[in-house]
Amino acid sequence: MRVLITGSLGYVGAAVVAHLRARCPGAELVGFDSGLFADCLTTAGPAPETLLNVQHFGDLRDIDASLLCGADAVVHLAGISNDPIGARFEAATDAINRAASLRLAALAAAAGVRRFVFASSCSIYGTADSAARRESDPLNPLTAYARSKIAVEDGLRALDRGGMQVTCVRFATACGMSGRLRLDLVLNDFVAAALAAGRIEVLSDGAPWRPLIDLRDMARAIEFAVTRPAEAGGEVLSVNAGSDSRNHRVRDLAAAVAGAVPGTSVAINTAAAPDARSYRVDFSLFRALAPAHQPQVDLGGSIDGLLRGLRAIGFADAAFRRGDRMIRLNRLGTLVHASALTGDLRWRRDEPTPHRAAA
Repeated sequence: MRVLITGSLGYVGAAVVAHLRARCPGAELVGFDSGLFADCLTTAGPAPETLLNVQHFGDLRDIDASLLCGADAVVHLAGISNDPIGARFEAATDAINRAASLRLAALAAAAGVRRFVFASSCSIYGTADSAARRESDPLNPLTAYARSKIAVEDGLRALDRGGMQVTCVRFATACGMSGRLRLDLVLNDFVAAALAAGRIEVLSDGAPWRPLIDLRDMARAIEFAVTRPAEAGGEVLSVNAGSDSRNHRVRDLAAAVAGAVPGTSVAINTAAAPDARSYRVDFSLFRALAPAHQPQVDLGGSIDGLLRGLRAIGFADAAFRRGDRMIRLNRLGTLVHASALTGDLRWRRDEPTPHRAAA
C-alpha cells in the first residue's frame, strides 16, 4: 500500500505518520509538506519524518500530479489551521484550504487513487444550542477556517470521483503531545501555562463547550478512513471523530489541568464577552461505523502525555505565547516579517526553507 500524506511535517502529521508506520509496517508512506514548521521540533528523539519512506517539499497549490501516481490512498492533512491565522490570512486560507485541496482531490481521482481522506473539523458547527451536533444538523461556520472545511466537503461530494472513496473526518479540537507541538490549542495551552508559570488564564468566562480528541486517537480515526470498507459509510462519508465523554466546558479543562499540576492557580475572566464558539458534538455515527478505532485516550491521559512530553524537552517558557516555535500564527508572522514568506504564504524563491537548502 502506498499512502501520500500531505501536511506530514505538521502537528497532526507527526502522530499520523507514527501510527500508520506502526500499524502498516510494510506500507510505502510518502510525505508532502511546505516546510513552514519543519524546524519546530519538540522531541528529544528522531524527527517524526524519519518514519516515512520519502519526504517531498512543496506548496500544496503547486503539487505535481506525478506524486499521486501509484498511490492507493491520500491522507490530506495540509492546510492553514486555526481561526486567528484564517482571520489574518483569509485569502491564503481560501486558496490553500479550499482551492488547492479540491485540486488535489481531482488529481487523485484522475490518477486512480482509491481512497481520499480529508481532515475536516467540528468547528463547522460554530455556535450550537444544548443539543449535541450530529452530521446531519445545520452548520454554522463562524470563521474563514471553518468555511474552508465546509467548502471542501461540498466540493468533494460534487467532484467526478471516478470511484474514489472519500472520507471527511470532522475532528474534535486536537490536543496532546506531538513531535511538532502546537500550544495554540486550548488544552495544550493550559498544560504549558501550568507547567511553566503555575497559572492558567482562561480568557473567556469558561462556559463554552469544546469537544477534544487526542492526537493518538486522531491517528486511529485516520487509519479507519484509509481502510474502511465501502459498506461502512458509502462512497462519500462525513463523520464526527471523537467521543461523547470528551465534550468539556473550558473551565473544566482548566480545573483538570490545575489538579494535575499541584500549586497551579486558575484565573477566569468572568467579565469577558461570550465566546460564540461553543458546541457539543454527537459521535454516535463514528462509534457505529468504527468500533475498532474508537478513542482510547481520556482527558487525564492527554494531560499526562503533554506533561511528560514537555518535561522531556525541558520546557519552562512562561512567555511561550509570545514565541514562534509552538504558536503557529506567530511563526507565520515572523517569516512574513523577515520576508521569507510572501503575504499569501508562499516561500520567496530566494529564501528556501532550511530543509530545501539541505536537500
